[in-house]
Amino acid sequence: MMVQAKHPDIHLAELISKGGRPVKLRNLQAIHELCRAQYEAGTRDFSVASIGKLCERAGILTARGLYNAPLADYRALIESWAAYAGPSIPKPVKQLASEDYLMRIDDPAIRAIVQGVIAERNKLKAQLNTLKANTTIVVDRRPLQAPASHGTSAVFTDSERKALSKAVSPEFIESQGWREVDFGEVVNSRGRTVFDPGFASGIRKLLSSWGR
Repeated sequence: MMVQAKHPDIHLAELISKGGRPVKLRNLQAIHELCRAQYEAGTRDFSVASIGKLCERAGILTARGLYNAPLADYRALIESWAAYAGPSIPKPVKQLASEDYLMRIDDPAIRAIVQGVIAERNKLKAQLNTLKANTTIVVDRRPLQAPASHGTSAVFTDSERKALSKAVSPEFIESQGWREVDFGEVVNSRGRTVFDPGFASGIRKLLSSWGR
């Protein structure tokens, strides 16, 4: 059976009952009220570092002062609030901007194509970071030879090409509340990047090569 943590009010009363200099008793009461305000506001971070910063802002004592041995009673009171409040709620994982806007694309065909482009971009970024980590890099400058009877057009079906064409069309971009700026970058109404530079222009180059 789980034992409920002692209420900080009781802990404060026990600390005050031990007596001490008036400034200490006053500071204990001030820290207690500060922690109570944090608890009532829904905060569950009662680490000594966090409460120390709040104490410093309130002019009670310095944040570093809480770590001094003579102030052990202050730390004990803060720890009492931490036990009473329970563990902090983990913050939700922040979704990447491109993933967030990807889910706003209603057309499933376009969403699937764009998702593939994003995955390929992330793969290339990871490979680039690996290359940067190497001390010596040997670059093969020989041109790649495409198969004689199969070009880039063999990569996607007709429906996929149409979906890609629609994905970079001005009408579609505008319908999503986005706009295309320099170098093929797509941004939202606040100017934040939805797709990195080269996204729209790169797809158009692919579409152009298919038309040859």
